[in-house]
Amino acid sequence: MSAYPKTHNPFADDDEDVEDFGRGGGYDDSSDSGLSEPERRQRWLQQEVMRTAQSAADSSQRSLGLIYESEKMGTETAEELMRQGEALRRTEKMVDGMDQDLKTSQRHINSIRSVWGGFVNYFKAKPEATPPPETAPAYQPSSKLQNALTESKGQEHKYQESHPNLRKLPTSGAADSMPGSSSSHNGQPRNQVLKSAHQQLDDNLDEMCSGLSRLKNLGLGLQGEIESQDDSLDKLLGKVDNMDLKIRKTDQQIKDLK
Repeated sequence: MSAYPKTHNPFADDDEDVEDFGRGGGYDDSSDSGLSEPERRQRWLQQEVMRTAQSAADSSQRSLGLIYESEKMGTETAEELMRQGEALRRTEKMVDGMDQDLKTSQRHINSIRSVWGGFVNYFKAKPEATPPPETAPAYQPSSKLQNALTESKGQEHKYQESHPNLRKLPTSGAADSMPGSSSSHNGQPRNQVLKSAHQQLDDNLDEMCSGLSRLKNLGLGLQGEIESQDDSLDKLLGKVDNMDLKIRKTDQQIKDLK
């Protein structure tokens, strides 16, 4: 592992780049032979400013694409979680129905086990009709998750536009926007191209802030839904354990009747 000497200047490389601006670094000096040294240095610095600005705009565009991709994964997770919530609620309803069937079976067994059961039941008044058991309410995801999902689904087209395999927008990389040795590029002055790059960077940063805010809301909605489904699972497991005990008890009572 190499280390810099104590006398090393960490900014020496940058200084050398400035000093050697005409001998490398992608500088096009084919038409600058008639310029003085200060003019050539100024031309080189202008190109470096343009290259840096466009590089920052391209980098923000890639970061924005990653945010859209993460948001799409979050929406898919939310939709799958909602389907899972509906399945849990249907399972809970089935367990409640089985529990009612077990109660009916228990009443029949008690009637059969009683010696005078049939005689007593003949003179006993008919039992009042029991109201149907309360059914579990329909599944309803949290409003926080629904709102976050709706907001993120509205941005799905931006994911398609930013994805390299899906987008149909014209690409404008650094190589297309970099000016050459002339004072204009594609008929646009240099300052106009630089202003356009800065505007693109500002717009991307604003959209990144909005995307991160949507991701935060989506994450909070997912967290709340997961916690709610954990509670439903605990409740469902308790019902299943209770029903298992009733089944064992009923099975033993039927065996005793033989």
